[in-house]
Amino acid sequence: MPPPTPPTSARVSPPAPSASPAPRSSWPAGRSPLLLALGGYALTRVLGLAALAVAAAVTGKDGFHRLSGRWDSVWYARIAEHGYGYQVTLPNGDVHSDLAFFPLLPALERGLSAVLPLDAAGAGLLVSWTASLAAAWGLYRCGEHVVSARAGIVLAVLWGAYPTAFVQSMAYTETLFTALAAWSLYAVLRERWILAGLLCAFAGLTRPTAAALIAALGVTALVALVRDRRLPWRTVAGVLLAPLGWLGYVVYVGVRESSPTAYFDVQAGWGNSIDGGVALARFIASLPRPAALGLCAALALLAWLVVLCVRQRQPLPLLVFTVGVVVVSLVGAAYFGSRPRLMMPAFGLLLPPAAALARVRTGPAAATLAGLALASAVYGAFTLLGSGPP
Repeated sequence: MPPPTPPTSARVSPPAPSASPAPRSSWPAGRSPLLLALGGYALTRVLGLAALAVAAAVTGKDGFHRLSGRWDSVWYARIAEHGYGYQVTLPNGDVHSDLAFFPLLPALERGLSAVLPLDAAGAGLLVSWTASLAAAWGLYRCGEHVVSARAGIVLAVLWGAYPTAFVQSMAYTETLFTALAAWSLYAVLRERWILAGLLCAFAGLTRPTAAALIAALGVTALVALVRDRRLPWRTVAGVLLAPLGWLGYVVYVGVRESSPTAYFDVQAGWGNSIDGGVALARFIASLPRPAALGLCAALALLAWLVVLCVRQRQPLPLLVFTVGVVVVSLVGAAYFGSRPRLMMPAFGLLLPPAAALARVRTGPAAATLAGLALASAVYGAFTLLGSGPP
């Protein structure tokens, strides 16, 4: 009798032998790995909020207002309260329309504010903070599946200590999208394709970068089809469900504006168009030499992390999603300052360092994570009380 066929995700890209789990004896006794992941992540965000509160008190600024009452948060709250239809014409003639913002977050804000004693902005914070824990849980599960439970813990905490992790405490879509993406990818890894497609569809109602998640599911299914020359009906159903959210909103904007390219025209009005990286190259060229060299070094580090993801033999759906988010974030003409936060959902980039830290003794690993979390908290407070994220 032939040996049983392994699951698709394992056959596509098994985890690297070097990413073996750390000994269970190195764990704190009596602690649940999931609780450690969620608790460690929550501590990073509490530290960020504490740093913001201290800096706000010193400078006499309203730190809490920065979390829900400025930048994109205002647009989402306006949509929740009044629906779509608002736009601003800038002095240079550019038109900023609220149709650039996808509908899931404002829909949740509207629903929660209708049943809870919260305004739309407060509901947005509730969604963001709740989704952040769901995202950390999903990251832990993915890290556990690919490497080890210990690596999953480190991955969740590292994501909370990401340089622009302060956005995770804001009424933005980053946490909601990352939660949906992480659980969709985990569902694929567990061969639960219909659930993966549904979660991907909701992610497509959250952010345009859901295109990378749609591609991840599609490419994984295509590879399975080429290899096996067949696809289970559940896989087909999941792949067909995946793009419905993203496509549905694009079609909605097109019908509303009576133009099949209306959504892309709206994005172009915000300066968000695909130019293959020309805007990024021009931005680097415009910088003083030391700053340009520093940015090039950061991009080289990013490229090296992608290489490490490949060498780690990450599962195909996770790898395609990670690379897709990075590419989409770099080839657009959007304002450069937004690109680090746009790449934040690409948590696969953090899996190689998470696997490395998981092999370090608990004390030094915890000290490293605490230092990163403190640096992220200080940077976040400085950014939020300054010009802030775009």
